[in-house]
Amino acid sequence: MAEGTYRTASPRLRPGRIPEGARHHLGSELRSYYASMLAEVQPSALLDLIARLDSAAPTRDAAAFRDGLLASLPALRAFALSLAANPAVADDLVQETLLKAWKNQDRFEPGSNLQAWLCTILRNHFYSEIRRRKREVEDADGTMAGQMVAPAAQEASSELQQVGQHLAKMPAVMCEALLLVGAQGLTYEDAAALIGCQVGTVKSRVSRARALLASSLGMDTRRAVV
Repeated sequence: MAEGTYRTASPRLRPGRIPEGARHHLGSELRSYYASMLAEVQPSALLDLIARLDSAAPTRDAAAFRDGLLASLPALRAFALSLAANPAVADDLVQETLLKAWKNQDRFEPGSNLQAWLCTILRNHFYSEIRRRKREVEDADGTMAGQMVAPAAQEASSELQQVGQHLAKMPAVMCEALLLVGAQGLTYEDAAALIGCQVGTVKSRVSRARALLASSLGMDTRRAVV
C-alpha cells in the first residue's frame, strides 16, 4: 500500500507525520479560518486613517499608493490577527504599518508585491515589540510570543473558533509559517523570503505546526507505513 494511506489491518505507525486525508482536512480548515478573517468588516479607524493619508498628499502617485493600501487592508489585517493576541493589538500593528509604509513609500518598487512589502513591515514591527517587551518582562519560556491568534469573527463556526484557539497556543514562528503556507497558499520559497529565513526552516516549522495543530484537534498524527 502506498505511503500515507489508511489500512484496515493493524499497520505499523510512524509518529509525527500526518496521514494524507487528515492533512487535506487540516488544510481546508486553515483556509476557511483565514477566509473568515479576510471577510471581517474592516475597522473604520483604519479606513479613516488611509483616507486621511491620501488627503494629506493628493498627488496621482499618492492616490495610487493609497488605493493599494486600501486593497491590501483585509489581507494585512488577517496577517496581523495571525500574530497578535487580540484584535485591538492587531489593529495597532496595522495602523503602525500603514503609517510606516506611507512615510517610506518612496522605498516601494512599483510593480512589486505591495502586500508582501506591507507584511514584512508589520512582521518586523511585531517582533521588535516582542523583543522590547522581553527586555521589560522576562519571557524565557516564550509565553508572550505564543499568545498570537485572535478568534475569527464571532459568527464563525465553533470548529473554526477551535482552530483559532489552538493556533493561539503555538509559538509565533510556527503559527506564522503554518498560516503563510497552509492558509494563504504561499510557496515555501515565498514564505521564507517574507520571513527572512532558509526554506528548510520554513518547511520544518510548517511540519511541526501542522502536526501540533492536528494533534490538538484530535486528529491521528501517526502515518501508516508498510
